[in-house]
Amino acid sequence: MKRLKSVTRFLMIIMSVFLVLAGCSSKESSSSNSSSSENKSYEITMAYLTTSSKVDDLPLVQEEINKITKKEINATVKLVPISGAAWQQQQNLMLTSNEKLDLIMSSSFYGYNTQAAKGQYLPLDDLLQSHGQEVLKVVPKNLLEGNKVNGKIYGIPSIRDWGSYYGFAMRKDLVDKYKIDLSQIKTFTDLEDVFKVIKENEPSLTPVVNTTAGTSVATALTAGKFDVLGDNLGVVSFKDKNIVNLFDDPQYVEAVKLARKWFKAGYIIKDSATSKESAANLVKANKGFGYLAKMKPGFDVQETGITGHEMVSVKLTDVYSFTDAATGFNLSIARNSQNPEKTMEFINLLYTDKDIMNLLDLGVEGKHYVKNTDGTIKLPEGVKESKYVFNQWEIGNNFLTYPWEGNPANYWDIMKKHNESAVFSPAFGFTFNPDPVKTEIAASTNVLNQYKLGLESGTLDPEKSLPEFNSKLKASGLEKIIAEKQKQFDKWNKK
Repeated sequence: MKRLKSVTRFLMIIMSVFLVLAGCSSKESSSSNSSSSENKSYEITMAYLTTSSKVDDLPLVQEEINKITKKEINATVKLVPISGAAWQQQQNLMLTSNEKLDLIMSSSFYGYNTQAAKGQYLPLDDLLQSHGQEVLKVVPKNLLEGNKVNGKIYGIPSIRDWGSYYGFAMRKDLVDKYKIDLSQIKTFTDLEDVFKVIKENEPSLTPVVNTTAGTSVATALTAGKFDVLGDNLGVVSFKDKNIVNLFDDPQYVEAVKLARKWFKAGYIIKDSATSKESAANLVKANKGFGYLAKMKPGFDVQETGITGHEMVSVKLTDVYSFTDAATGFNLSIARNSQNPEKTMEFINLLYTDKDIMNLLDLGVEGKHYVKNTDGTIKLPEGVKESKYVFNQWEIGNNFLTYPWEGNPANYWDIMKKHNESAVFSPAFGFTFNPDPVKTEIAASTNVLNQYKLGLESGTLDPEKSLPEFNSKLKASGLEKIIAEKQKQFDKWNKK
């Protein structure tokens, strides 16, 4: 019996030792797994709009960016460029599906307010405080405030030209050929003489090749008179600071009548209301002479690089800053991001890291550009066209990048003064919550899609179509939308 007790005691001691060892092993394994998880690099998927097909060297640029991000934040980035023609459809698919998406270019031109209100983006207020402190130091507070929807920040605006003016950009070789005196072009109507010369002497070219609502003839002619608040359904008048119906205002009526006159004269491209091609690409393809555009310092140099033709422009309005200066081009974190914290850390780098921004915007030094002694850059010798082009105004802190040759070395100082000269919209910083009138907005948007670009490009006759347009907008609930916007605008003004 005593021997049996001794054996039992011995077995219990052995079992206890095994349990302790097993526990230690389990803890070590758990600790090891946790450490492994923390050390695992995260891949950030970033989708953005591109207006250029020059993305052959994207993998190379991405690889160079990732060398920095891996070291700085233990993350890599997968760049996903999407063409302008496919953007609306593709962004909707990405935001409404379970597809992996962390970061996306968001814009009031493509439904930013609605997407934020639907919860397709994550609110960024807390993330900015915990992982985005550098962004808060760089981006002006009024721009971040201007991106709020229902009191929350959902997008971080790019640091770029916050003020803009409208003008007309055109091929310099033809301006020189026909001895066009740009100093004599003071107004939009002064352009008619230029268009006439091109129409008569260059039959293969259309004088005006605008194809999008944001740069239509009527949009340009009414610049500085209204802030369209992103959707054109109830706009703020600069004159009396009230919400009004843009489409029955006498200034708009005059603008669409001029567009119609130009269209009938053959000055505006025939398929301007339906074409998905950008104006710059039409000039590049030798189909057009020029286009109306929102401009900034250095615009001619920028467009020269895109079109492949040396471009010159005339300034036809003052500098204005609208609500879309804040909401026009942002970075938003998608609701289905698997690591919002790491994504915000990458956003931090886009606003502070000069090397990353120059890679993203300009490509690889020595291959896509070389530096001049004055600090500007140019294409490497023997390279006519870069195999990497990025819309740098979309994303991050552009003030960190090198200016292209043709711009002064102090380009960003000039841009700063340009921004400071802007006349700010009376609605700057105001964000409309569409929820109370979302049914009316959906119905009215369908009407906009039916008439707006056709009228503003001159394709539709305003004598007939404009009354129809306004009648259908009224039936769709535009007056209710305007009343709701005025209510929210008045409340915002009292703050």
